[in-house]
Amino acid sequence: MAIILQRQISESEKLRVLEIHGRVCYATGHPISKEETVYFDHIRAYSDNGESEINNIAPMCWMHNEQKGRLPLEDFRVKLVMDDFFKLGDMLTLKDELKYLKEKKYISTFSEDIFIIDTNDTIMIEFCNSRKSYKLYNCPITNWKYFFGIFPIDVINSDDDDEHEVGLQPRYLIKDKVFNLYRHFQLNPVLQPSIARINKNKILVFDGQHKIASLLWNGWKEFALKIYLNPEPQRLNDTNILAHDEFSQTRFYSSIMVAKLGTQFGKKFDNYKSIQDNCKKTEAGFIKYLKDSEKLTTQKVNEKFRSFLYNSVLDSVNNKVFSLVSKSNRGTTEHPLTIDMLKKSLLSNFIYIYPVEDDLASLHYKRDIEIDNVIMLFNIIFDEGLCKWDENKPESDTTQNKLNRMFRSKSIMAWSELLKDAVSAKLEIMDADEKAMLFYREWTEKDFDKIRNVIRRLFNWNIWSSPINSDIDRILSDNKSEIKRFLKDKGLTAGYLMGAPE
Repeated sequence: MAIILQRQISESEKLRVLEIHGRVCYATGHPISKEETVYFDHIRAYSDNGESEINNIAPMCWMHNEQKGRLPLEDFRVKLVMDDFFKLGDMLTLKDELKYLKEKKYISTFSEDIFIIDTNDTIMIEFCNSRKSYKLYNCPITNWKYFFGIFPIDVINSDDDDEHEVGLQPRYLIKDKVFNLYRHFQLNPVLQPSIARINKNKILVFDGQHKIASLLWNGWKEFALKIYLNPEPQRLNDTNILAHDEFSQTRFYSSIMVAKLGTQFGKKFDNYKSIQDNCKKTEAGFIKYLKDSEKLTTQKVNEKFRSFLYNSVLDSVNNKVFSLVSKSNRGTTEHPLTIDMLKKSLLSNFIYIYPVEDDLASLHYKRDIEIDNVIMLFNIIFDEGLCKWDENKPESDTTQNKLNRMFRSKSIMAWSELLKDAVSAKLEIMDADEKAMLFYREWTEKDFDKIRNVIRRLFNWNIWSSPINSDIDRILSDNKSEIKRFLKDKGLTAGYLMGAPE
């Protein structure tokens, strides 16, 4: 018979809890020393109708009891493990979570092969030493076959990119969303299945990974899926991106759109270049080819092309700034830069964003050189000051406050234009058309020394280091035009960046 407790338990009841759990903190299982005070809390919160019984009480150390706040103890314990998983990086998918859970022995396996035995009006599938039959349906638009079923995690994986093809998984896991869904599904039903496809004897989920990721933390081992049998991957991928970007309440992060569209474009670009038709291959020709073959609008093709260019810069292992770029649409203290910010500042000013007519096989084609030049520009900016970014420093720290001011979104948009003017003049590029393609050419080491001196002047501008709550802090909340006017009025001009006194 359970021992009924009030909100405050007696000393004898505390001893009984310690007999059950040992003198260990329930949050992580670490020992609580004899010198520490043991705290006792409800595993399921009292406010959530958690029963005040011995089997719903557990010991905690002081630190975790403080950190827990108002979370139920079980949720706090899961949150700590989830935090540990998300420390692995910013670009994590369901596949990464499955690898983590298998390593930690929360699950025994995943992504096991399935085998299709027969298909007609139904499909017979063999998996996990069993055979099951499912009714097949036809999509009235594409005529693709699909079916519904409940499948164990043993045969499920995320539809990520691999070495040979572009996967259909369009986004990375968002920690807060996974945790909030984990709590939501403790009390609420799952209304829709996740969506997957069969590819090379694998069930690959490309929509609803957050749902599965959160349910796994609740101990679920089986999941409802809608599974396509033989879809056209490219069309399904385009449809999925549109569904999440244009027609969804939860929009894609800019970083994911850039990476996804850029990867797609790059694969198609490689295919276009290998076409044997004795015709000159150019970027402009590829854009026309893409519009004709996929019936895309000019806007959509240009969006993919620019994403391809941006991704070539930002995804390079040689780009030192990459580590400071947020994967979400908002900057953080750890990752102050965003893709959207860089697209509207450095990238738009220093990359020629229009397709060129140069033969891809000729020496006149300089796109790879341009990409390398822009990466070099980013690395100079990093070396000359951005490398000193420290999210642990307070705003009162002079260097950190200076960097906060320089790399606010509207600030970088304003001074990037001044930087472009100064670098162009320093390299003696005055013609407007030539200036638009400033980095679409080879520059020497001496030329980059000139660029470095310009950027060094930018970082050394004295107004960046003004005391807290100076005029600059007020103006940086204004629009870009007002900020640019303020910068010029205070002496941050192309002339100053080139070496003129303030």
